[in-house]
Amino acid sequence: MKLNSFLLVLLFSLSISTGNGQSALDVLLPTPLSAVWDGQSYLTETKLGPAKAIGNCQIETALFNAWFAENCPQSCQGVNESVALEFNAAKSEFKPGGYLLRVSSRGVRIESNGAEGLSYGIQTLKQLLWASFQQNETKIMLPMVTVQDAPVFPHRGLLLDCGRHFMDVATVKKYIDALAYYKMNVLHWHLTEDQGWRIEIKKYPKLTEIGAWRYDDQLNKYGGFYTQEEIKDIVAYAEARHVTIIPEIELPGHSVAALASYAWLGCLDKNIAVETEWGVFKDIYCAGNDNTMQFIKNVMDEVCQLFPGKYIHIGGDEAPKFRWENCEKCQKRMHDHNLKSEAELQTWFIEEIAKYLSGKGKQIIGWDEILEGGIPADALIQSWRGMEGGIAAAKLKHGVIMSPTSHCYLDYPLSSINLEKVYSFNPVPTNCTNEEAKYILGAEVNMWTEHAPQEVVDTKVFPRMLALSEVLWNAPKVRNYELFYGKVKQQYTALQNMEIKYGFPDTPISIRSEVNKDHRVAVRVLTYSSDVRVNYRTPSMDSTLKWKDTLVVEGMQPIRFLYKLGAEGEIFEEERVFSSNYATGRPLTLNYTPSVYYTGGGVNALVDGRLGTNNFRDGIWQAVQGQDMEMVVDLEEVQQVEHISTNWFHYANAWIFRPETVTCWVSLDGKKWSVFGDWKAEIAADKSGEQLVHVGGGIGQVFAARYVKIQAKSIGKCPEWHDAVGEPSWLFCDEIVVE
Repeated sequence: MKLNSFLLVLLFSLSISTGNGQSALDVLLPTPLSAVWDGQSYLTETKLGPAKAIGNCQIETALFNAWFAENCPQSCQGVNESVALEFNAAKSEFKPGGYLLRVSSRGVRIESNGAEGLSYGIQTLKQLLWASFQQNETKIMLPMVTVQDAPVFPHRGLLLDCGRHFMDVATVKKYIDALAYYKMNVLHWHLTEDQGWRIEIKKYPKLTEIGAWRYDDQLNKYGGFYTQEEIKDIVAYAEARHVTIIPEIELPGHSVAALASYAWLGCLDKNIAVETEWGVFKDIYCAGNDNTMQFIKNVMDEVCQLFPGKYIHIGGDEAPKFRWENCEKCQKRMHDHNLKSEAELQTWFIEEIAKYLSGKGKQIIGWDEILEGGIPADALIQSWRGMEGGIAAAKLKHGVIMSPTSHCYLDYPLSSINLEKVYSFNPVPTNCTNEEAKYILGAEVNMWTEHAPQEVVDTKVFPRMLALSEVLWNAPKVRNYELFYGKVKQQYTALQNMEIKYGFPDTPISIRSEVNKDHRVAVRVLTYSSDVRVNYRTPSMDSTLKWKDTLVVEGMQPIRFLYKLGAEGEIFEEERVFSSNYATGRPLTLNYTPSVYYTGGGVNALVDGRLGTNNFRDGIWQAVQGQDMEMVVDLEEVQQVEHISTNWFHYANAWIFRPETVTCWVSLDGKKWSVFGDWKAEIAADKSGEQLVHVGGGIGQVFAARYVKIQAKSIGKCPEWHDAVGEPSWLFCDEIVVE
């Protein structure tokens, strides 16, 4: 038998020197399973030449040479071939993806029994070389180290949602490069959505002529799609870097863009537009229509030709069954196949597509909702609603990818999921048996882009993705976040070199406020690290001032905080509004119990001087579901009141509606009440997107009052036009301001 081996050998004149201080291995991320170094010895050389391929490893050779030529200082680049790559596949001591890297007095050697392992060894070498380039432009300097390494989990991925916001080809390739550099091996590419269809399907041209574009209220056109030639180019680019692309073609839900292109795909056969808002919509593929089923199979024919990998992700999440419940074709399908529920109809629908794809050598992945009607045969489950769906699938001996919202959703703010939270993630739940754990293949971090266009995505993905690369590569038994964070900071120059505008590892600033004894709001800012530089501006200040002291707010005052990471970092801004008024810090009585998910900070949240932002998850808004709200403020002494106001959130797609009516009363004794001023009582509940609704009045009139009572009437259940018709709606309020 002919022996093939992957070897990388650097053949150049050597000298040995010693170093001290921070470990030279701190630059390696993810951390290797085993790296032995004496902490002092280095291999140095003034010049290094290009690699030479021996055997079938020309791709790895070419990529390494291109990277080296681009990044190595010119003074360190030699002209003679100094690197040899050699193939030997018969060695059995390597695990899948494993490699051996040894830096010794005889040179640098990387060995593996496969191209994937060789690629990972090269990434380790590149990280060591990059650190050398940053320290010295006149000679190469590498620690004399032996690295024995292999990944613990076979599936290490990032979901990139290009459906909500389109990303150009260069951006997608940039993410493939970053995945490869940090030894991640899956790009889960979300290509179809309610807000846009991003993949060219030649049999159905309207999918990109119509479905790839949406229009705002001013008729501005937004969108884009990838041609099949562009997709082939991206797939080849990823394959060369040992990154597998798993396309996601959503079904049966999140399909409005397809229905807007071809109305007959839906239950109503009615013309609709590509969605412009975010949320879950009841117009989905018709499961009773044979033509719809054939459409999906035809689409999959072209998808399979474009993506050579084993898996096709079919989504399966957030598919309301309202249309199916009222569709004669869907009900007939259920009757014909003896299906007892619409959930079982969804399972039938998905199984039909799974069987078709199986005939093409493909296997489906679905979100954990596809468990609800019985798991389709051979399906992998991606568990996002916690870990429970993954555990259930593992018990049934199905492969599992963990992506719980608690640790893996990078669209969530840093206040919910910071770098440390991702680093703490364990893809294998503690209540899993050893047998069940075998079915957990790995995990993904998910970058959904409802609120993250292309220019924002970098700051959300990085550096948080690096934590998952660490967790999935070596599954650390003992975790030391401070040590890990130190390694992350070593990566910032490499990220900049990849043109990645990384964000913060934690909430950059924590804006704290409290009501002082004078019932004024005192504001101060805290940071997670001295690495963060903070300034602020207020309308009364003409220039940016360095933050030093607590700021006491008088009246209604917006404060703009400006912050950056390090001296040269990109400047970010955040504005908050505070109010010191008659109600601030006064006793408050509520006739409701706030939702445990949206307390706003406690019982007195509506008089704490903080006004909510345009993010209802900011921790300031207080909410109830399915009921009215009444609140009474005791001003503690009689005041001459001219104006009273409250703010409400409206976001129909999240089931949050402005109140049907809001009424305000004032009283001297808390018993006899008078309607206050000229408040706008009627508030229309419409379909519009996220809004802050200001309700108030009384200007021009003065009332003597000690007590203020506000009543807000809920619309009750979501209206007929809503995708969640009949479900209890939410009321969100943030602050009572009395002036």
